[in-house]
Amino acid sequence: MEVTAKMVKELREITGAGMMDCKKALAECNGDMDKSVDWLREKGIAKNAKKEARIAAEGLANIYIKDNKAVILEVNSETDFVSKNEEFTKMIDTIGNTILNSDAKTLDEALELKCDEGTINDLIIAKVAKIGEKLTLRRIDVVEKNNDEVFGSYLHMGGKIAVLTVIKGANEEVAKDVAMQAAAMRPSYVFESEVPDDVIEKEKAVQKEIAIGEGKPADIAEKMVEGRIKKFFKEICLAEQPFIKDGDISVATYVKNKGGEIVKMIRFEVGEGIEKRNENFAEEVMNQIKGN
Repeated sequence: MEVTAKMVKELREITGAGMMDCKKALAECNGDMDKSVDWLREKGIAKNAKKEARIAAEGLANIYIKDNKAVILEVNSETDFVSKNEEFTKMIDTIGNTILNSDAKTLDEALELKCDEGTINDLIIAKVAKIGEKLTLRRIDVVEKNNDEVFGSYLHMGGKIAVLTVIKGANEEVAKDVAMQAAAMRPSYVFESEVPDDVIEKEKAVQKEIAIGEGKPADIAEKMVEGRIKKFFKEICLAEQPFIKDGDISVATYVKNKGGEIVKMIRFEVGEGIEKRNENFAEEVMNQIKGN
């Protein structure tokens, strides 16, 4: 039976094993998914398969910089306790530095990179077995800058939020100020031009309904919407936000006054977008007693 890329992807999602291991398992088991899962478990390759259903929404984000290249990544764990474990933080450093010193650009490429433990994916599987929690390299971004640009990096709460900025024509202090701004004020975009049309139209519709609900006539409501959209941009666009250290100017103006301009911003907040469990401590203890 022919082993397709779709089959490899599916097996990988189930087991967390590497692409080549999944392909080999499917070939050995004639494409049978269940037998392939068992094959990987028997080989000790899919030690984290039983943990795939768990939610890993804690963890750390970090940034690694070398010359004109930077890597920002997020690695998740199930509990905040594990994210403070030295074994976990060393694993993140290994992953970050391995990516930094490679040509990998995507998450899939990063997982297949070679390290002392085999591949990055093998390293994560080994740590899952040792630590006992589901661990996931959730996302990475690899950024390269020009010689006339500088990186700014900022980690908040030891890595719960990581921000990487690229600024042209200014120094690293300015770039770090912009990174700290992004960490605190949670911009979704850098410039107005990046905001998708559907996001703008949705906000306009919401603001129009609010204005009409306040008793304003439709034509007046339309005019009010334009002003409120400008305020909306100041909330979601880094360049338009009031600068934290001087609320009278925007972030873009602050950077411009320092002889620079904003090029790029990447912000990772650990666990954002992941649906977290709603369990209290007593329930967690009971689950452990019951062996869940």
